[in-house]
Amino acid sequence: MPNRKPVIGIAADRRLLGPHWFHCVGEKYVVAVAEAAGAIPVLLPSLGEELALDALNTACDGLFLTGSPSNVEPHRYGGPASAEGTLHDAHRDATTLPLLRRAVDDGLPLLAVCRGFQEMNVAYGGTLHQKVHELPGHLMHRENTDDPLDTQYAPSHEVTLTAGGEFERLADGARRLQVNSLHSQGVDRLAEGLVVEATAPDGLIEAFRVANAASFAVGVQWHPEWKVMTNEFSRALFAAFGDAARRRARDRR
Repeated sequence: MPNRKPVIGIAADRRLLGPHWFHCVGEKYVVAVAEAAGAIPVLLPSLGEELALDALNTACDGLFLTGSPSNVEPHRYGGPASAEGTLHDAHRDATTLPLLRRAVDDGLPLLAVCRGFQEMNVAYGGTLHQKVHELPGHLMHRENTDDPLDTQYAPSHEVTLTAGGEFERLADGARRLQVNSLHSQGVDRLAEGLVVEATAPDGLIEAFRVANAASFAVGVQWHPEWKVMTNEFSRALFAAFGDAARRRARDRR
């Protein structure tokens, strides 16, 4: 089947909905993979080490790590205990963090958004700020949850793209983008092996890629999946991800 669409696995959250536990992926992520990446989205349950790399490589041509209401547990990066009431998802941490670097090393295309971006930094040995909005001199990066969704996901601040970087190429030479901002955690110490692709006006790292990766391997702090087809850069980002997954699928055949 030479024209088969690539399959992109989307990491699921594990959430308690009523009395039962569910493995969930938000519709906006599924739609972005299907429409903007041109791929078949498949949910990857958060089963920890049971989700083995060889199984992922057999089933998928790409890996998408999404945003989530939960935060990476601080013991994963040697941080202080979380504030009371912070939502965590230990099952997702146990699935994505051991898998992420091995998947990239194996040439599996990777796109990470928001929580996924933070997971990338932790998996490569970096650390996180738990509450960026409480840091002196930093912008208010989190959303107002009382606002309508269109307001929450509206452009919030500018990011500057690294000169000569991959994102500048995707942006057709532009050096600045307007992005949304819906996060409390953020990069503190950038992991070795990651290269900055965008920064916020307050200096916070907003995008990076894996240096010398065998395939597409990037993360962004904002949410390009939101109404993805209405934003030129978001379309280009997901298209590049989809193209890498198609190459992976072709090479596997």
